[in-house]
Amino acid sequence: MMVNKKDEKIFVLIPGGWHGGWAFDSIQERLEKMGHKLFPLTLPGLEDSAPDQNKIINLDTHIQFVVDMLIDQGLNNVILCGHSYGGLVITGVADRLSERINALVYIDAYIPENGDSCWKLTSDIYRDLFIAGCSDDGFTVAVPAGTDSRRVPHPMATFLQSLRLNGNYKQIGNRVFIYACGWEATPFKKQFEALKHNPEWHIETINCGHNIMREAPDRLISILHEVSIK
Repeated sequence: MMVNKKDEKIFVLIPGGWHGGWAFDSIQERLEKMGHKLFPLTLPGLEDSAPDQNKIINLDTHIQFVVDMLIDQGLNNVILCGHSYGGLVITGVADRLSERINALVYIDAYIPENGDSCWKLTSDIYRDLFIAGCSDDGFTVAVPAGTDSRRVPHPMATFLQSLRLNGNYKQIGNRVFIYACGWEATPFKKQFEALKHNPEWHIETINCGHNIMREAPDRLISILHEVSIK
């Protein structure tokens, strides 16, 4: 078991839909050279060869997986980062283990409240994509068209299940939303408009597409480093 030193902050990185921990490869090495410790996670059902257990994987499964990892590794003072769908996961984790979380960083990610789901928060474009994508087996959403061959089908129930929150996550004062404004189909514009003048949030805007890790790694590294020294 790894217990981080007092005041030592640890990055735990949660990828978005269809992706594994490899989604953070573009920033991991450089952040580690800056002295940071990172745990990029691959959520259940999104391993290289996703097993049949996808049929029983939901949002609770993903949240519990991260909760168990933080407890098993003895991690505290965690900077919990989620990309896209990962925003629901980090919120659920923070609600259960708020005392272990130093900051929440939503990397072009959904920011849910109690009762929200990815399905509820996303746009019609993505709802249609989810429905079309799960037409083969009804359990997993096929990988959308794109360039990265490492992506795997995503468990549909994780997109559909509503998040049950008791409000503990709101105790975490260091909350950051990184908004990628450079893609036309973004479902996060309304979220950005609602938060941009909220004093409880630190907002960063990057003119790039949704995959900030790939398209703007330098800016993302700078933002995450700043979060770590607050």
